[in-house]
Amino acid sequence: MKNIIIAGPSRSGKSTLAKMIHNEFGSYVISIDKLVAVFQNAYPQLDIRLNWNRDKTTENIAPFIGHYLGMFSSSDGRGLESYSHGAVDGNNFVLEGAYYDFDRIGSILRSYGINDDFICIGLVQCGKTAEEFFADFREHDTEKDWTYNLSDDELKEVSEEAVSYNKEMYEQLANYGFKIYNTSNDREEVFKKIINSIRKEIKDVH
Repeated sequence: MKNIIIAGPSRSGKSTLAKMIHNEFGSYVISIDKLVAVFQNAYPQLDIRLNWNRDKTTENIAPFIGHYLGMFSSSDGRGLESYSHGAVDGNNFVLEGAYYDFDRIGSILRSYGINDDFICIGLVQCGKTAEEFFADFREHDTEKDWTYNLSDDELKEVSEEAVSYNKEMYEQLANYGFKIYNTSNDREEVFKKIINSIRKEIKDVH
């Protein structure tokens, strides 16, 4: 089974879908948010931080993501032969997050001889207004969410940014060949469709 990459803006359903894929196919879940948090705590000098400068964090973590994907997805560890022992058989994973510098990651993957070795899934919410984002944040936020304690004015600003960021992310994902799904409505049905699509791809491969 191919490893899976899920990309998309915050709250588009990446973590939920990744858990469903884990339950269905046994792929272990890697959260880029958690990787960023690890770098933030362990190596603060690298400027890889959550809820900070999204572009800078994306740029700074890109080499790690590229080499991680390359080392664990290549068959012979090309690109770092003196350090690599090849792919880890049977350790299929699903990587989910929003911090992707596709150009930089792609160039690193090519050094490993990897081009289209992943199932690439994009999630966006392009059908939602700023007012709908605001309502969703207020209804579904928990104390674990960084938006939980924002004032109404602050949350309105975040909601407006969410509209533009979803459009921006859609364009990026389309440019890089991701299969894109809109999770603005009927999210459970969309996820079932994705799971069935993965199941079909696995069946076609075998």
